[in-house]
Amino acid sequence: MSNTFLYFAYGSNLLMKRIHFNNPTAVRKDIGCLKNYRLDFITFTKRWGGAAATIVPTENFCVWGAIWELDKCNLSTLDCQEGVTDSIYFPLIVNVETLSGAILECRVYQQCSTPKEYIKPMLLPKERRPSPLYLETVIKGAQESKLPNSYINFLKTIPHNGYKGECEIGLSLREV
Repeated sequence: MSNTFLYFAYGSNLLMKRIHFNNPTAVRKDIGCLKNYRLDFITFTKRWGGAAATIVPTENFCVWGAIWELDKCNLSTLDCQEGVTDSIYFPLIVNVETLSGAILECRVYQQCSTPKEYIKPMLLPKERRPSPLYLETVIKGAQESKLPNSYINFLKTIPHNGYKGECEIGLSLREV
């Protein structure tokens, strides 16, 4: 039995500095696409000063992300970071397709609250937008992970909410 598990990160945990803050065993193994899901933002989080990313089952969409391998000793820290005990996110096991065509079974987190209707990310109302710091962290993580340029360009079209206050993430990401 393996002492590790695979985790698919599509938000702030794309960035190594961010995931290592609570989960030091994480090793980026690959990147991949979660098919028939879309990226969205719904729930405001005080930690980031804006809405955090989630995935929503949606035919013919794809969410790109990093595939991390973590020791099982970090399962509880990852769940805690994702707010599982606070009913913010819940874990799922999904199949993620890598660039080479391999299908990997990964843990992923989806917000407990999901949007009722699809709104193009560039048209999100202000209350559903991420903070500038959160969005910058996601984009830098996507670049660091070497996600496809077309997907990084898509992320850059997502508007932020303009929040300039402090974020409560426990580490400095501004100079990342």
